[in-house]
Amino acid sequence: MKRSIWQIPRARLAAFSVFARNFLVWRKLLGPAIVLNFGEPVIYLLGLGIGLGALVGDIGGLPYLVFLASGIVASSAMISVSFEGMYSVYTRMVPQRTFDAIMATPLDIDDIILGETIWAAFKGLLSAVAILIVATLLGAVPGGWMALWALPVVFLLGLAFAGPAIIMTAIADNYDFFNYYFVLVVTPMFMLSGVFFPIETLPEWMQTAVLVLPLTHAIEVIRPLIVGEPVEHLLAHLAVLAGFAVAAYYLAVALVRRRLWA
Repeated sequence: MKRSIWQIPRARLAAFSVFARNFLVWRKLLGPAIVLNFGEPVIYLLGLGIGLGALVGDIGGLPYLVFLASGIVASSAMISVSFEGMYSVYTRMVPQRTFDAIMATPLDIDDIILGETIWAAFKGLLSAVAILIVATLLGAVPGGWMALWALPVVFLLGLAFAGPAIIMTAIADNYDFFNYYFVLVVTPMFMLSGVFFPIETLPEWMQTAVLVLPLTHAIEVIRPLIVGEPVEHLLAHLAVLAGFAVAAYYLAVALVRRRLWA
């Protein structure tokens, strides 16, 4: 008897088989991936952090390069996870029909989506690690070893963005559909969540609005850790990210079930 698409997803260790499968495929593309992960942050940090930073000066008592580096750590993870959760997952689900092949094994949709979610978050973590390394070499990580505490937060951020990306995949008819998500969701967060300037410079109503965005809460935690300062309202920020992750994952599983069981 077929289960309801809204049934609570089952979390099984079998999901790591999907993670391992994706890792083995990605390992063959390790060279280009390393170039992309290190090349992009170098461009941002040198072009904006140092170039624009010479004009901007300090922001909130921080050199602009330091301020920007902490924001780019979070935003790069968001973008990496979103690409993986949409373009890569859609490719595996539709053109390649990899999901159909996996479901011919003892694994089911719950295992696949959990594995894809963890894998997408892992890809975001890799992006963040690359940026932290570059930023450290440029002297933009004054927090020292304390900055490593930002990595678990980045992984949680990845989980929060993996679900929405897979939701888009579940309802997409083609790759062009993902432009809506990037233009209407990712880009506004990238510009307004505190990556390039403090949200305190926004109008009051907009400061309130951006508090519903998960990237805002991630940056509010990651920036102090990279700088080496205490984090205010830590549990509240983490709770928002966890809430996004759980709710989006549940909806992603339900919508993928609806698509593949149809």
